[in-house]
Amino acid sequence: MNRFLAYAQLVRLPNAFTAMADICLAGLAIGAFPGHWHVFTCLLLASVSLYSGGMVWNDYFDIEQDLRERPFRPLPSGRVTRSAAFWLGVALLGAGLLFAGVADALARADRQRASIIAGLLVAAILLYDGGLKRTAMGPIAMGSCRFLNILLGLTATGQAIPTWGWLLALAIGTYIAGVTWFARTEAHTSNQNALMLAAGVMLLGVLFALGVPALAQANEHPMATFPGFPYLLVAFVGYLALAILPAIAKPLPQRVQPAVKRAVLGLVLLDAIVATSLVGLSGLALALLLAPAMWLGKWIYST
Repeated sequence: MNRFLAYAQLVRLPNAFTAMADICLAGLAIGAFPGHWHVFTCLLLASVSLYSGGMVWNDYFDIEQDLRERPFRPLPSGRVTRSAAFWLGVALLGAGLLFAGVADALARADRQRASIIAGLLVAAILLYDGGLKRTAMGPIAMGSCRFLNILLGLTATGQAIPTWGWLLALAIGTYIAGVTWFARTEAHTSNQNALMLAAGVMLLGVLFALGVPALAQANEHPMATFPGFPYLLVAFVGYLALAILPAIAKPLPQRVQPAVKRAVLGLVLLDAIVATSLVGLSGLALALLLAPAMWLGKWIYST
């Protein structure tokens, strides 16, 4: 059990459900069900593999810093060897590319869209983990990973990604860029101005999401928008604010870290709410993915 826990912590297992939520949102939006469920399943496996691999590489490259600041984590504590982490990271990224390739084959697409996007996602993951996260480009790089993850899900039918799909990906990517910026100094006392700007970027992502159904409708995409969608977005912003505003007021780790955790897992809620703008109230079913994420989060950290 201790060995399983170490590896679950290494891959940030609770957060894998946020990657699943992205693919589920994209799959519902693009009309992948029921005709393309087998392609969707491969894309889901690809996304989880790539996300988990990214978490492994994050800790692999951060081991020196974690030895100083987080010695309890799997690599600095020695519960997982650096060699084992290296090969696990390679295997997970390789599995992600393989599943994307199978998805393309099953979709019989005229272009290998899933494979191309998965390849770009691997590059973005390694660039972020390998050094960009310590620069001003860090939040943008992480946001790009989520942007590409949504695009990956939108390849489920084998067709070209629609215009509104790019806005959908931009909304989620922008939100996560803000979350990443908010979390940059979570281990220390954070800068209030930086936290306020990061929260503003998160809000910008939510505003982009507000425009998705209008653009989809303008492109004559078949949809069933839930009328309460804008109000759900407002409620979501309020839910985040309950943790984010106290963190900004007093930016200590014990306030910032819970706010980051809420924002990270809150992506599942955001995905579910955005789904209601395209497929109706049934889109809220995506929020069920939050239950296992929160349950696992009792034992496994998310940040």
